[in-house]
Amino acid sequence: MSHIIQNLQKRILVLDGAMGTMLQRYKFTEEDFRGERFKDYPTSLKGNNDLLSLTQPEAIAEVHRLYFEAGADIVETNTFSGTSIAMADYNMEDLVYELNFESAKIARKVADQFTKENPEKPRFVAGSIGPTNKTASLSPDVNRPEFRAITFDELRIAYKQQVEALIDGGVDVLLVETIFDTLNAKACLFAIEEVKEERNIDISIMVSGTITDASGRTLSGQTVEAFLTSISHIPLLSVGFNCALGAEQLKPYLQRLSNETEFFTSAHPNAGLPNAFGEYDQTPKEMQQFIEDYLKDGLINIIGGCCGTNPEHIKAIAEVASKYKPRTVCSSAVEN
Repeated sequence: MSHIIQNLQKRILVLDGAMGTMLQRYKFTEEDFRGERFKDYPTSLKGNNDLLSLTQPEAIAEVHRLYFEAGADIVETNTFSGTSIAMADYNMEDLVYELNFESAKIARKVADQFTKENPEKPRFVAGSIGPTNKTASLSPDVNRPEFRAITFDELRIAYKQQVEALIDGGVDVLLVETIFDTLNAKACLFAIEEVKEERNIDISIMVSGTITDASGRTLSGQTVEAFLTSISHIPLLSVGFNCALGAEQLKPYLQRLSNETEFFTSAHPNAGLPNAFGEYDQTPKEMQQFIEDYLKDGLINIIGGCCGTNPEHIKAIAEVASKYKPRTVCSSAVEN
């Protein structure tokens, strides 16, 4: 049984908050994103947060440190857009392996420092795997409903490269997150299983979908139950939801998920819903109160924050999470 499972059986684990929200505080310029290495790169690079693992590694390490200091048990690597598909926007497909490998190494080093200081509270690294900016289920062209911008196989190959680099960099778990199209996620899960088989290794997998609006469905049209059915053929560490909604709006979907699954459950909601300027106003205290509702009802095993959350939010979440027992999970499901 893996170390992370042993910890999940004892307590609720806290995931970190938003990387992008934190990086905005640095107000990095185009030159900062480029660094010395990419100063003559032909494409504009500002906004390519994953690249900062190469050009501003100390900032990335500092964000991880701040989340661990706030009480996080798990930090996510700075690799949300770390596929050749997403990196094509910057003509940086060739850097994908290095970006993921270095991001994982940065997070691993910080996590190991915190574990060494307090072995009673081991810290973990989740390899963040985002959904890419393409969808395998839907056409981007309203006049050509049959058209697809990407194939399952193209996604599988891209995800496989990311997964191999994250594992080589030393992550503890793989987090397939912000899933708006379950077919994309299935390509990723297929790639992970391929790597596990080829390397004869086992690595825990967290899956986190996103409910896009009040219809209670993912962007590709699945309900909570359909989403769960689509991915449950693979032995997962956890299944949950993140992004798109705040903690209050997410609760009914987590209740349904918790009732239906034998896996551990996770949630990392946004800090409320965005205001007219696309910013998040929910205070740590407000978010803490909504999340306490999850905990009182025993819905959660892993809890963190998504868009708009920062270490203050995670500190408030960690404080309240320490007072509650984790959701109980069938032991046979855990061992599978």
